[in-house]
Amino acid sequence: MTDSVEAPEPRGEGTGRRGRRAKRGPLGKLALFYRQVVAELRKVVWPTRHQLTTYTTAVIVFVLVMIGILTVLDWGFGEVVDYVFG
Repeated sequence: MTDSVEAPEPRGEGTGRRGRRAKRGPLGKLALFYRQVVAELRKVVWPTRHQLTTYTTAVIVFVLVMIGILTVLDWGFGEVVDYVFG
């Protein structure tokens, strides 16, 4: 016969302000999640308008270059296939 003894909960983990596990309903959990999201978003270093336009321009130029390269490769492979099988 063994006695089932629960191990004590480690201090600092899962404890609320009063030192015990806080019981929250669905709305309390949602509010906690929202508060945590807002707190994390305040830590974000947002780009300036100049940085944003620079990054956007760089991405658009990169995409256009890649489209050009893939278009040339597609056309070239199409010509090779036409030559071989055509």
